[in-house]
Amino acid sequence: MKKIFHLSSCSTNIRILKEINAGSDVELQDIKKEGIDEKTLDWLKEKVGSYEALFSKKAMKYRSMGLNTMDLSEADFKKYMLEEYTFLKRPFMINDEEVFIGNAKKIVEAAVNSFNS
Repeated sequence: MKKIFHLSSCSTNIRILKEINAGSDVELQDIKKEGIDEKTLDWLKEKVGSYEALFSKKAMKYRSMGLNTMDLSEADFKKYMLEEYTFLKRPFMINDEEVFIGNAKKIVEAAVNSFNS
């Protein structure tokens, strides 16, 4: 599977998509228009080790909902990501068995190398 879960209204995600220059064999999914499904989220969790690693604590709702003051469990992280796209770290970039999560420079460089090799 070659797929990138992104947010089309995010300038950082747009820049990353341009850097990756994904071919027609890569499926793009705007997480605001179509959220992530539970099966894919579970698969990603198995790849990275936890739901927390997929969760964006930078989301405005993280603080406004008071989640930053709570001791969230793995089940909580999963529930919030399935309910609200804003809690997903983005982009999620899947190139067969390789998974790249987020927009950190090293992550993006690794994804670009993977998709363009």
